[in-house]
Amino acid sequence: MKSAYPDKPLLKIEHLPFPKVASGKVREIFDLGDSFLMVATDRISAFDVVFNEGLSGKGILLTQISLYWFKRLTSIKRHHLVDDHEARCAVLTERYPELKGRIMLVKKLKPLSIEAIVRGYLAGSAWSDYQKNHSILDHELPHNLLESARLEKALFTPTTKAQSGHDIPISHNKAKDLIGAGIFDQVHQLSLSIFREASDLLQECGLILADTKFEFGLDENGQVFLIDEVLTPDSSRYWFKEHYQEGTKQDPVDKQFIRDYLNRIDWNKKPPAPQLPESVLKETLERYESAYQLITGLA
Repeated sequence: MKSAYPDKPLLKIEHLPFPKVASGKVREIFDLGDSFLMVATDRISAFDVVFNEGLSGKGILLTQISLYWFKRLTSIKRHHLVDDHEARCAVLTERYPELKGRIMLVKKLKPLSIEAIVRGYLAGSAWSDYQKNHSILDHELPHNLLESARLEKALFTPTTKAQSGHDIPISHNKAKDLIGAGIFDQVHQLSLSIFREASDLLQECGLILADTKFEFGLDENGQVFLIDEVLTPDSSRYWFKEHYQEGTKQDPVDKQFIRDYLNRIDWNKKPPAPQLPESVLKETLERYESAYQLITGLA
């Protein structure tokens, strides 16, 4: 995989002849007419701030992990990849070799206005909320749980999908108001099904899936599709199974490694972004590579 990395992190996509329709923290989207071209750059974001540095090859790792899960999981009934995905990507990357490994060609779908968060363990903002009132949104929990504790059953905790700034946790009823009760029920059940299947597979790989974020969209017939990235170290909280210990913070195999560093320095979590040390960048990329290798079984 390392042989496919560029010499320098790919931070901008400016040379393609296709109309750019969106530019996110990490991905850029172009209109190909009958589909969208989604390109994962090597940009780094944390706390909704994009950093000046990048991780060379990060976009390739994220894309390849997503593509693995789209193929691997039987619980994913419909996803956004076009039917002739590999063949069409091959044609594009022959013309634009710098895109190899980091693109997805996807159907034109209408994204839902919520993000689907599933939590299997008590960590991050869920742990902070639990310490205040022993609950997470709609879910009352036992009073004796420790940090990083495994929850009796995975919890679905949706958020808004902010165009800028932070996503806001919302109740199930509020989510139903936003997307409709019928669509909500489908998203709810699909998210839990995908999470359970992935969690079982990851246990065999030596990883724990603590929590993750899914996004869904609708086609013109109102059918629900899984979209965007899926189960990557950017969208998920992964831990090494062999290092897991309830009652403390875990050794992260994801973007949390950068967040932990930023929490230790004097920064107000607002632009401008501080400079990231080379040691932090190197270790973060190695953890993303570990996730890729453990998940896919490929080096």
